[in-house]
Amino acid sequence: MESLKEISMLEKQIGYTFHNPKYLDIALTHSSYANEVKKNLSCNERQEFLGDAVLSIIVSDYLFNTFHLAEGELTKLRAAMVCEKSLWEFAEAIHLGDYLKLGRGEEMMGGRTRPSILADAFEALIAAIYLDGGIEPARKFVLGFVVDVLENKNTFAFNDYKTMLQEITQKNPEEKLSYVLVEESGPDHNKKFVVEVHLNSNVIGRGRGASKKSAEQAAAKEALKLMGQ
Repeated sequence: MESLKEISMLEKQIGYTFHNPKYLDIALTHSSYANEVKKNLSCNERQEFLGDAVLSIIVSDYLFNTFHLAEGELTKLRAAMVCEKSLWEFAEAIHLGDYLKLGRGEEMMGGRTRPSILADAFEALIAAIYLDGGIEPARKFVLGFVVDVLENKNTFAFNDYKTMLQEITQKNPEEKLSYVLVEESGPDHNKKFVVEVHLNSNVIGRGRGASKKSAEQAAAKEALKLMGQ
């Protein structure tokens, strides 16, 4: 097991304190270390399997309830969020490689920064949180990365509906477009927002989302549909 100080630092990074640290220890143990140090020592491969499934359901649930898109578009978005490159970037953001237990050979080959190893460890970490605390802490952890990517980076697998709507309405300078928050509900870890998009005094779209931005996107999409776009 890593030192208590190191574990505390990682827990601070991920925003979760383990009741049973063994799950975290397993998540950080690569097969190369387990094979080298001791037979039958648990490595993170089984937790990686579970973490992959937990990640998929959390991301799928979020996308389904946030973006009113067709199945194909939702599938593309989910794929972008759960691919090796994205998981590697998430792992890098919390410096997960610094805490991994690697065999000597893997260490010498630069395993701490290898995308495949970090992506797998990130999924094992998701499983560790899920096994220790249940689905809600795991959801909070995962969405901390996913929501940030969807809202702040140009990684959408679909059009920016707000921009499209703005471009259409700008053709008529006298038209005023605005977004109005009409409803906010739910606990902090699972907020729901309802936003209306107004053209002058008329409501032309209404959308729901887990954030104001995603609700605005949904409202803009409905408005575009109303306009035949």
